[in-house]
Amino acid sequence: MDIRVKWYYRIGFLLLLLIAIFVFLKISSLWMPIVRMIGIIIFPFVIAGFITYLLHPIVEKLHEKGLHRGLAIILIYVIFFGGIGFSLYKGIPVIIDQIKDLSESAPAFAEQYREWISLLQKHTREWPDGLQARVDEGIDAFENKLDSLLTIIVNILVNILNSALLMMIIPFITFYMLKDYPLLKKTVWYLTPKKWRRKGTLFLKDVDHSLGGYIRGQLLVCVIIGGISSLLFWMFHLNYPLLLGLIVGATNVIPYFGPIIGAVPAVIIAATVSMKLVLITIVIVFGLQFLEGNILSPYIVGKSLHMHPLLIMAALTTGGEIGGILGLILAVPILAILKVGIIHAKNHLIKESN
Repeated sequence: MDIRVKWYYRIGFLLLLLIAIFVFLKISSLWMPIVRMIGIIIFPFVIAGFITYLLHPIVEKLHEKGLHRGLAIILIYVIFFGGIGFSLYKGIPVIIDQIKDLSESAPAFAEQYREWISLLQKHTREWPDGLQARVDEGIDAFENKLDSLLTIIVNILVNILNSALLMMIIPFITFYMLKDYPLLKKTVWYLTPKKWRRKGTLFLKDVDHSLGGYIRGQLLVCVIIGGISSLLFWMFHLNYPLLLGLIVGATNVIPYFGPIIGAVPAVIIAATVSMKLVLITIVIVFGLQFLEGNILSPYIVGKSLHMHPLLIMAALTTGGEIGGILGLILAVPILAILKVGIIHAKNHLIKESN
């Protein structure tokens, strides 16, 4: 009888919880503006924290070599934000001009695209009805994906411009985070309940060991690949070289599928000029991927993740299905954290219970 009563209580509690969640979601119009405001306030601190996480190991290495910690922070700070500032100062006007030129040429690209679709449909017209329908569905799906990708890019650019003031305070927040990094660690340590401190420290060390080197190395590789691709596009007179190189570098963060995603815009633009330029563009993109896979990544990124390619592909498929482009970018880091969490639970929690 006692067991039945317990189950009745549990079922009742679960039903009440589901009802509370349902009501909470129904009144989202009341609390969503507050969540958005909190998100806007927290956003600069999250970005500054990520930059601090990237730069802190370099500061520590310089400090270990005998350089005063304050001087090491100022040196890395000036190099990092000075480099970004100079790149934005020189690059944004060029990117804006290229985007403007691309928007003006959009009707010509659209006409070329329609000709390709008509040609493809003409060649597949004699195929069986089921196969032809699948081809048409694939074309429609590709057009929808392309439209959503362009919408995402435009929204990102608009949000960056609208958040210019918030972006300006990120360097200042980063400086104080780097300066007071030991104090922040102590604060987090004392705010954490005592029973979680040791386990939490071990978990964070495991995550940093597995993921930290991968993120830093991958970002450096993306910058190198993006810069070289822009230079090669410019040398072979491909239109919008800086914009296309930026896309190639940004999508390179996505394992396996990134090169294909980054190659599509460059190949489409090259196809409006000549087939020769298409072949050159394909050789450039996949030649750079060979360079990245066989030289840059092994030496810069290393094999810090220690995960099978099939597991990574499964994570990418899941992330792309759930979150689109953002899901593809975050899939591998989230998988790495889950892997560390499982190993950490096995090594530290299960052993302690035994």
